[in-house]
Amino acid sequence: MTDQLARRAVRSLVWLAVLGPIPWLAWLAFSGGLGANPIEYLQHRTGHYAIRLLAASLFITPLRVITGWGWLIGHRRTLGLAAFFWALTHLSVYVGLDLFFDFGQFLDDVVKRRYITVGMLAIALLTPLAVTSSKRWVKRLGGARWNKLHRLVYLAMIAATAHYLWAVKKDITTPVIYFVIVAALLGFRLYMRARRKSGRHVAGEVTA
Repeated sequence: MTDQLARRAVRSLVWLAVLGPIPWLAWLAFSGGLGANPIEYLQHRTGHYAIRLLAASLFITPLRVITGWGWLIGHRRTLGLAAFFWALTHLSVYVGLDLFFDFGQFLDDVVKRRYITVGMLAIALLTPLAVTSSKRWVKRLGGARWNKLHRLVYLAMIAATAHYLWAVKKDITTPVIYFVIVAALLGFRLYMRARRKSGRHVAGEVTA
């Protein structure tokens, strides 16, 4: 595969992952395909999209190291912002459609239900990352501080996965798979850090 063809293919896949769920959910809503409990379906779907896109954004770094395609780094921001969008949509469905904007009940749930507590933690961790995702913020904070801040994405991924694990009542297969993915990504990061400390350079290696 030529570099130009690879760029086009990856760009298409990224935008399909980012925008594809919108017309799909719209079609399900129009056709009555959201099931007997559409609000619950929307909560689950939007949560899935957020976690998957967040995992995809984290996968960019190992893929960049393996392929040597430095241009992949631009897609990490796109996927991360899309994950944040779907996380906010997930929260909005819960607060707006499930609780009918009963913020008192919402705050009570945050305090008493651990899966909601850790879910809000995930969104809280993602918020400063979304705000500071632009190149302007990289310059303002400096590369070292920006990289250090954006390592919070791993904690956000762990919190989001724990939120999903504690929210499900029976089949925990999918959240366990997500945990395995997180563990693999963290393991790769620790491996790369160990290589940096040993003084060995890997082509395409990045710190964030």
